[in-house]
Amino acid sequence: MYETIRYERDGHVGTLTLARPKKLNAQSPLMWSELRELGSVLRGDESLRCLIVAGEGTSFSSGIDLQEGLTGMLGGMTEPRSQEADIDVGAGLAGTFMWIPDLHCPSVAAVRGYAYGAGLQLALACDFRVFGHDAKVGLLETRYGLLPDMGATIRLPRIIGESRAREMLLLGQIIDADEAYRIGLANRLVEAGDVDVEAAAFAALIATKPPLSLQGARRALDVAWYSDPDTSLRVALTEQIRCMRSEDFMEGLSALAEGREPDWRGR
Repeated sequence: MYETIRYERDGHVGTLTLARPKKLNAQSPLMWSELRELGSVLRGDESLRCLIVAGEGTSFSSGIDLQEGLTGMLGGMTEPRSQEADIDVGAGLAGTFMWIPDLHCPSVAAVRGYAYGAGLQLALACDFRVFGHDAKVGLLETRYGLLPDMGATIRLPRIIGESRAREMLLLGQIIDADEAYRIGLANRLVEAGDVDVEAAAFAALIATKPPLSLQGARRALDVAWYSDPDTSLRVALTEQIRCMRSEDFMEGLSALAEGREPDWRGR
């Protein structure tokens, strides 16, 4: 179905794999198109409880394929036209990853090898990141006279704090897995050969949690970042009321009383 990515499903967990290993999963216009196409399908999949994002081979993603990207979609942005037209093109590129945080469920990036530029920005779009000890990550755009524009300026400061994010964003720093874990960029740090296993275990744990609770908590967290405290609290309370009126909440109470694991249905 796809040429540059794969999507597989195991129960409530889906796995999106970037599948250009000979190019270190460098991202091309075709890959961006296929990612958006998959996103349009997964946005409506309420049965999905966790998405794993991984890269085939030795690296997660080395970033944009400079040959195909710069001569294709990115190259078009150097042509003279209106600023609004350029912004529309840029928004389309940013939208390549925007559907991941908008999913009904959390996501886990399984990062080994290189995650540079757009590769790291893809990992940042996920809720969690599992790093292998061989991982090296960075936002290298300033080295080429550009800047990260696929969500990193929004997401990275939320994850590691503004001061450290400024260093990575403005200086184009590359950091190793140990440093990524130390500053909170990585949630888990494991041997390179164990990345897929750990990411699958993490996703399986997430899939055991009540879907409505996770949806509400993720929404409240996002609103807290962008809005004032009163608005954030109101969203959290709205989501809490939704949970308290759900079948899952009644199931949780019954399971507790009966001494068994709850069977969450997401309704």
